[in-house]
Amino acid sequence: MEFLIGIALVGLLILLVTFARGTDDPPVRPEAEPVRPPKWNIPPKPTQPGARSRPQPKPSSTPYRNTESSHTLTGPAYIIDGDSLRIQKTEIRLFGVDAPEFHHPFGKKAKWALVQLCKGQTIRADVVCTDDHGRTVARCYLPDGRDLSAEMVKAGLAIDWPKFSGGRYRDLEVDNARKKMWLADARQKGWMHVWEKFDADQKAKASRD
Repeated sequence: MEFLIGIALVGLLILLVTFARGTDDPPVRPEAEPVRPPKWNIPPKPTQPGARSRPQPKPSSTPYRNTESSHTLTGPAYIIDGDSLRIQKTEIRLFGVDAPEFHHPFGKKAKWALVQLCKGQTIRADVVCTDDHGRTVARCYLPDGRDLSAEMVKAGLAIDWPKFSGGRYRDLEVDNARKKMWLADARQKGWMHVWEKFDADQKAKASRD
C-alpha cells in the first residue's frame, strides 16, 4: 500500500512539474537594434575657382577711343610742332597737353622750345594709345626723367587738356596761359568756329599782302 502511494506521489509530482513548465512564457529575446550607417564628418565642398564673381576692372580714365598694347619707343626725336614729334618713324602726340599749331600765335615758339628740350637727347616714349586721327599718344621723357608734357606747360607754351589728362598738368600752367593760347583753349571747348574765323582772316591778310 505504501508502495502504491509513493508511486502516485511521484507521478503527481511529475505532472505538477510538467504543468509548471508548460505555463512558463518562452524567454523574450531583445530585438536587435537596427544597423545605422556611421556618421561621416564630411567637410564642406571647397569653393571652385571663379565661382564668385570677380570685380570688373575699372575703365581707363583716358578717353582715347583706339587703344593698343603698351610699349616703349626710344631714340632721338624729330620735332613737328609744340606737342608732336617723331621717334623711329612713328609720329607721337604728347600725352595730355595742347600746344599752339605751328601757324597759330606762339606756335613757332612752342616748336623751337620743344626742339631745345630734345636736342641731342634720347627720348623715351611710353605709348598710351592711338587717338581718333590714328596718331600714337605717349608720355615722353627726357633721360633725366622729366616729362616733356609737363616741361612744355611750365614753359608757358602748352596748356593742360583735362579731357585726356584728368587735370594732371593744370596746376603747372603759367598765369594767362589760356589767354595767350586762346586758340588752343577754344579747341578744348569745341569752339572750332573760332579757328575757322582765324584761318579765314589769315588767308585774307595773305591775299592783301
